[in-house]
This record gives sequence, structure tokens and C-alpha cells, in this order.
Amino acid sequence: MSLRVYNTLSRQKEDFTTVEPGKVKMYLCGPTVYKPAHIGHMVGPVIFDTIKKYLAYSGYDVTWVVNITDVDDKIIVRAQEKGTSPEALAKEMTQDYFDNLKTMNVDGIDQFPYATQHIRDMHEIIQTLIDKGYAYPLNGDVYFECTKDADYGKLSGRNLEQLLAGTRAETKDGKHHPADFALWKGSKAGEPSWDSPWGPGRPGWHIECSAMARKILGDTIDIHGGGLDLMFPHHENELAQSESCTGKPFARYWLHNGLMQASGQAGKVGGAHSRQGDAADLNAAKEDQEANKLAGSKGAASVKELFARHDPETVRFFLLATHYRSPIDFSDERIDEIGKSLDGFYRLFETYERVTGKSFYDLSAPKKRASELSVSDAGAFTEFVTEVAALKQRFLDTMDDDFNTGGAVGALFDLRKTINGFIGGHALDGGKGDPAAVAVLVSAMTVLKELAQLLGVFSAPRPKVAGADDALVDDLMQLIIQIRADARKNKNFSVADLIRNRLGELKITLEDRPEKTYWRKG
Repeated sequence: MSLRVYNTLSRQKEDFTTVEPGKVKMYLCGPTVYKPAHIGHMVGPVIFDTIKKYLAYSGYDVTWVVNITDVDDKIIVRAQEKGTSPEALAKEMTQDYFDNLKTMNVDGIDQFPYATQHIRDMHEIIQTLIDKGYAYPLNGDVYFECTKDADYGKLSGRNLEQLLAGTRAETKDGKHHPADFALWKGSKAGEPSWDSPWGPGRPGWHIECSAMARKILGDTIDIHGGGLDLMFPHHENELAQSESCTGKPFARYWLHNGLMQASGQAGKVGGAHSRQGDAADLNAAKEDQEANKLAGSKGAASVKELFARHDPETVRFFLLATHYRSPIDFSDERIDEIGKSLDGFYRLFETYERVTGKSFYDLSAPKKRASELSVSDAGAFTEFVTEVAALKQRFLDTMDDDFNTGGAVGALFDLRKTINGFIGGHALDGGKGDPAAVAVLVSAMTVLKELAQLLGVFSAPRPKVAGADDALVDDLMQLIIQIRADARKNKNFSVADLIRNRLGELKITLEDRPEKTYWRKG
């Protein structure tokens, strides 16, 4: 199956072809850095990090850019509240964002341009729009004239009247149309400002992304990504000003991820847009997406607080467990369910280490898509190898179908089940398994590693939470295990069962293996 993606612009799935053969230029709208990142800020980066991994695996040379908006009304207001400068606040919150990306294993971003470092690039686009008749200065501001763009609204699929219906737009004497949005804002006392041909001021929201994307990736990019709430006004206005400036398509494919919502409720976790105040920066991007904002939900807490409750790898799995265009139903209970389901993988990795004496995490798996598994020399294990090959193909087919990570996760779980069945069916966990069967197991686990790394998971062992009493706890558990073993040896099964049952009530699991008994918490 060839790669197909859903393009918001055309409202349909399309075969994926790039501007330059073999290369992908991808842009994702980044954060406005005025407060600590919440879980909603991680949705786009995790999804598009996975998309980049898959595109690179499929043979593309991918350049991925995520901007940092470090000048904004909210930054100014929050800095005043905290008694610091906008620059210092933006720097602190940007580092918080970077820290959380690292913890979530988002490692594919190639460049982080800052809005304040591209003011001149914004000036060039604004002047070109004025010269072409798409923009006009007004008392120190500059506005884009929406009615001059014949296909304004084509991304959201609505005309100007529909876009303005039931919304609030900024009013200002002299504006040609209520929907006209600011490209440049004249400075106010005490605000950061830059010199410009239209007087001191700062950029409007939308011009920032157009300038940074064009400067780094060129006039036409392959993929523009972002949350569905950004489709209007932000992406609509980006598209309008960029194409009016260059006369070329701005992006071949627009990919919009679904929003995070609190379990059982409609709306978006984390509050409204990062930016407000421009003429067309309307309070609602789409009625069906923005009706019920949940600024006070638990999901709006900082990501670091979430990591205190859940392992980051579990959170990443949670974000990828649904198709990226679908809403994500957020709750601690849902993340707990994901965490429990992942325990089966960690137990499999422990089993693999017992069987082979080697760590799953040290396996070297292919990073490029190659020919499928060969079953011609599988011998007695042909059925198993064929099933592993089919599950791998299912994983790849789902990813080829608009990056369906939810389907890919399902294939990964089925692969785990199949491998566990093979281990049990050939008694490999006793330490005396058939060497040929062990070799086939290694191949199957290598496939699992190959697919897992495309999702950005299982790349390293989970860090253990160290404690001063860890050694003492383990010693006590070994004593309890020995007492239970003695009870079983003496046929005192009631005591042995009591020990297991009471440990189970404490969420401690015992696993009896031929060589020894293992214990784990949770």
C-alpha cells in the first residue's frame, strides 16, 4: 500500500507526493511560551514526531520545524503578574517545553525558530502584501484585507460571512472589513517593540508562522500540522497571507490532529487559543470544537505534574492509541489502563532476557523499510514466522493509511500475544529451549523493536524510582519468597496460598519460574 494522507484542504485522503522527490518539509505550530506546558501541548509534538519517524523509515529525508512564539499579549500580561520581564518569562517557559519534549522522547524536531529572531522576515512579507494590494497600513498598524483574497476561507470551507457569524471580531476605525487581521501592531507603552517602516510595534500572530516557515523551508512546504482548533483563524490566515505574497501554494497537505478533551465532556483541555485580540482572532475556531473549553480541567496541569503520576512512556502510548484526527479522551483512569496493558510488554522483555541472556533494549533493529520477512527457511516454525510477517505488514498498512497509530498500536499488542504464545508453546522460558526456536524468537523480537521504535517507545528501560530502602525491601521479599517455597516443599499449600494472596492485595505479583521466583510491584 502506498502512503495516503487526509488533507484538510481537500477534505479527502490523497496519495502522498512531495515538492522535491525524496524530501519532506514539515512545519508544526509550536507553543506560546507564557506558562508551563500542559498535556495538550504534547499532543501535536508526539503525533508529528511519530509521523516524522515513519516518513524517515519509509525513505524520506525529513526536515521538521516547530516555532516558538516568544512575543505575545499573554506573555506580557503574565510577566507583569510575576514581576519579571517578558524575555525572562519566555526563556523560562521555553526551557520547560524543551524539558517535557525530551521526557516524552520527542527527538525529531530539527529547528526551533523564535518569532523575535525573524522580525525582518515578517517585514519583507508585510511590505510585499502592501505592494500587491493585499494589505494596508492604518495608524501604525498593518492589516491584511481579506476581501482582496478571492479564495479566503478555502481551508475551513467557509466564506467570510459564515466565518464571522456568531463570533466577535476586533473593531477599529478605518478597517476595511471586520475580518481584516493585523499583520503588524503599533506599540503601546511598556510593551516590547521593534522598529518598522510603519512605526514601532510588534508582529501579529499569523505572520510569525508564515515568515518562519518560508525562511527555513521555502515558499511551498509539504506538510503543515497543528491542532484542529488552529484551522481558523490561524491556519486560514497563514495560508491567505503566504499565498497572496508568493503566488504559490503554501502547503501541499494540511494535517490537523484532534483535541484533548476531559473524559465524558466535549471541548478542549487546556483552555482557548494561545493568542487573541486580532481582528479575526475569533473566540471560536469551529462551533463543534470550541463550544466548551475546559481551562480548569486536570489535563491543564503541567506535564511535570502528570509525569509524577504516570510514566512518560505510558503517556506517549496513550496519545498514540487513537487515530491522530480523533479527539483524545483524557483521564487518569484511561492512562492507568494503558499503563497496565504495557506491563505485558515489560514482562515479555524480562522473559526474553531470561531466554537469551540479552536485553531487548540492546537489539539492533532496521531503521529503514526493507523487504518483508522471509519464511522460506523457517522450517518447523513457518506458521509462527508467517504470522509475525503478517502482523508487521498490518502495522505498516495502518501507518500507510493516514498514519493510523491507533491501528498500529493494536498490531503491536497482537504481535506481543503471538510471541508469548510461541515462547510458551516451545517451553523457551525454562532455559533449555531449542536453539533454532530461540533464534526465531530473536528475529521476532527484532521485528517488535523495529515497529516500536517507529512509535518512539521501548527504546530504553523504564527508569526505576530509587529509594533508600530499596535493598531492604528486596531482602524482605526474598525472605517471604523463601518462606513460601519452604511451605510448598512441605505441602503446606494453605500458607503458600495465603502468602501469594496477601501479596496480591498489596499489588505485589509473584512469578514462579524454573530457575527462581520473581516479584514485581503493580
